[in-house]
Amino acid sequence: MSFDLLLAVSAYAFVTSITPGPNNAMLLASGVNFGFRRSIPHVLGIAIGFSVMVLAVGLGLGAVFAAVPALHSVLQGAGMLFLLYLAFNIARSGGGGSAGGRPRPMSFLQGALFQWVNPKAWIMALGAVTTYAAKTGSVTDMLGIAALFAVINAPCVAIWAWMGRVLRDRLADPVRRRAFNVCMAALLVASLVPLLTG
Repeated sequence: MSFDLLLAVSAYAFVTSITPGPNNAMLLASGVNFGFRRSIPHVLGIAIGFSVMVLAVGLGLGAVFAAVPALHSVLQGAGMLFLLYLAFNIARSGGGGSAGGRPRPMSFLQGALFQWVNPKAWIMALGAVTTYAAKTGSVTDMLGIAALFAVINAPCVAIWAWMGRVLRDRLADPVRRRAFNVCMAALLVASLVPLLTG
């Protein structure tokens, strides 16, 4: 990978990873409700899961979606339904325990698999592959881009879980915690608006 490509991909990875989206909203809520340490598997699941997605898109999955557009619509619909389900669960969580059983943070596997139904992740992956990897067509560059995303994405999304941990003490009151969770759920739902209007 050339130095220019390295810089360009690094900047793209940083900006797209640090800005708000479904992953970061969920990690902020996780940091508040479960603390930073218990959110680490979720952080790692996002970083590794997204890198695998970038690699898969770069190695030909993007062509499958171009050939079968209906598959993209099905995946998009599933992603929207899953985001609504997650928003509902976040909104009804009170932070100190809920009537539906003991709440748990997302696991590594759940965080990784969520990338496949996360609308922002698809936009990021397709953008990275079509803008940077397609120019060289090199498998080595594609591996480098996927690895670079893992290295840059993990600390960027971890910041959101850490910010949630910082807010945790201020949201110790159950009423404040519930209001925060409802706001996070609303942000997740709002992240669907570009898909519905696009």
